[in-house]
Amino acid sequence: MGNEYTAFGTAIHEVCENKLLNKSINPLEEFKASFINEIANLPENLDLNEKLIVDMGKQARAIIPEIEPALKKYFPNGYEVLATEESLMESIDGTEYNFKGFIDAVLKTPDGKVHIIDWKSCSWGWDMRKKADPLVTYQLTLYKIFYAQKNNVELKDIETHFALLKRTAKKDNVEIFRVTSANKKQANAKELLAKALFNIQKKNFIKDKRSCGKCEFYRTEHCP
Repeated sequence: MGNEYTAFGTAIHEVCENKLLNKSINPLEEFKASFINEIANLPENLDLNEKLIVDMGKQARAIIPEIEPALKKYFPNGYEVLATEESLMESIDGTEYNFKGFIDAVLKTPDGKVHIIDWKSCSWGWDMRKKADPLVTYQLTLYKIFYAQKNNVELKDIETHFALLKRTAKKDNVEIFRVTSANKKQANAKELLAKALFNIQKKNFIKDKRSCGKCEFYRTEHCP
């Protein structure tokens, strides 16, 4: 189920994609149209926060002008856009499953490096703990592994990055930072993926008790 935050994320992602592809004629108007459309498509029974929606429109106006300058500052020697919304549907070794994903942006710099970027909309930003959290960063590690597999690129030639689109920050509304994904981390990410697939096959579904109070089946006969 979506909400105001997912609507904002979808709309701002679309602007980022269009700016990279030089399709953006009026990015603020593009955001507004996309955001309104996403809000309109939310479930009718959702209690929308009108003030938050208005605030998000203002926040987008602070973020959007910083997107391109942030990329140019981060990649001072320039970059080539290889893809946006790069789709992955790659076989996972030793299983009957495929890895499915969508990479927000793939760039190439003059030194031959390929850069995978994942846009993340957030409030004020991430602290160092979240930036280093394996369960957060493994997403990029797996993107790197399966992008290399799909495109026959050497893993050593791929670097991964998050780009934070910060709604409530007082400055630096766009922050890009690198996430390292060396051999050990790649092995750990693969191991975690293998464990997840094993549990899916065995139907060992882990119960998150922190979410029980929000579950419609809580304390009913259907509660596991």
